[in-house]
Amino acid sequence: MEFTRLGRTGLKVSVTGLGCGGHSRLGQSSGATPGESENVVRAALDLGINFIDTAAAYGTEEIVGNALVGRRDDVVLSTKIQIIPKGASPLGQTFKSAQAFEDEIDTALGRLRTDYIDVLHLHGVMPDQYRHCHETLVPVVRAAQAAGKVGYLGITERFIHDTRHDMLAEALNDDLFDVVMAGFNLVNPSARHRVFAVTNENDVGTLIMFAVRRALSNPPAMQALMENLIEEGVIAADGVDRDRPVDFLMSAGGAQSVVDGAYRFCRHEPGADVVLTGTGSIEHLRENVASLARGPLAQAALARLEDMFGQIDSVSGE
Repeated sequence: MEFTRLGRTGLKVSVTGLGCGGHSRLGQSSGATPGESENVVRAALDLGINFIDTAAAYGTEEIVGNALVGRRDDVVLSTKIQIIPKGASPLGQTFKSAQAFEDEIDTALGRLRTDYIDVLHLHGVMPDQYRHCHETLVPVVRAAQAAGKVGYLGITERFIHDTRHDMLAEALNDDLFDVVMAGFNLVNPSARHRVFAVTNENDVGTLIMFAVRRALSNPPAMQALMENLIEEGVIAADGVDRDRPVDFLMSAGGAQSVVDGAYRFCRHEPGADVVLTGTGSIEHLRENVASLARGPLAQAALARLEDMFGQIDSVSGE
């Protein structure tokens, strides 16, 4: 396992992070028992992963907390708290009060069975929700930092709805956050210019989500995405294999699979610190860790990806 410095936090973190949400939620979405999901977390630690990311909304904080008993000091623990009350629209304008957010920090500490959280994120913030976060919720986290409950402040975008990173552009301009979580993948690499250019300059740590989502792990979904992009005139139909649009990652890029290529694309992007991978299968986790340990894709494949997707900012890959 390779390690890197998480921006100005100075934390030494594995370049592969275990994501405890996504479609799998450590296998909870597919019927795994809590004990089976705890074993996935322990397997990640045994593979050298020391960055664990969860969230209140995922329902996996207790699983993570139980799995880390006796090993908490070996881990950089990241969790996230939504800025909206339970049941409210994630795109709406109903927000948690400062007191409610403060209470949720304590609740998260209890579920995680710890007395401190290394990185606490405001979770899934949309552009028109950001000012509330800045004015009302950031001071709450600052107070928690002063009390020793939180190490560093982070924020995550709602990439499915904010594929152009508009919220992160505003947040990075304010320079309040030590860590940001951004969507980035080979079908929408726009964070390269709109996020990483600033995080590199300001020494902000980056966590990469959406490295592999539905379009990059499901061939029919990838075909459908390409057809939509061609129909919209975003991608030229000439020279595109409509049935296997990114299979050149294997023939020209040296990838073992599309998923392998997608992870390696993110892993070797300048400005990408930790690439998150989530699963409920230990064997699948091993495969993803192996992909993220491999070298960069061949330059010819990277150039072709840039020609195809370099200007795209309208999709998430979901």
